[in-house]
Amino acid sequence: MKEWRRLVSSFSYALQGIAHTVKTQRNMQIHVAFAVLALAAAWWLRIPRSDVLLVFFSIGLVLALELVNTALEAAVDLASPDWHAKAKTAKDACAGAVLVAAVLSVVIGVAVFGPPLWGKLSVWLTA
Repeated sequence: MKEWRRLVSSFSYALQGIAHTVKTQRNMQIHVAFAVLALAAAWWLRIPRSDVLLVFFSIGLVLALELVNTALEAAVDLASPDWHAKAKTAKDACAGAVLVAAVLSVVIGVAVFGPPLWGKLSVWLTA
């Protein structure tokens, strides 16, 4: 029973971290909004399940890296409240990781959504 409580506490702390990041980080809010739009578009365009899995993977990767970025920034700010070149490097590298994942998700999005979206637009434009 004690271990069950610890497990529940662990999930609770993780959910608190996610909620805090969504509430306080503008970039996370943008990522969540685009994730919702992407999933709605996948449903609307009837994207095949295997392609939707790529979309879910992309969303998960971006959100996870944004959480790591937020955690690293908080830890660096705590350890180095004054400006320091190495603190800047750590923050910039972590932000760069989020950017790489976001660009990858855009590439995947174009590959997954492009053809079916073009098909729908073609029908509307020729009608």
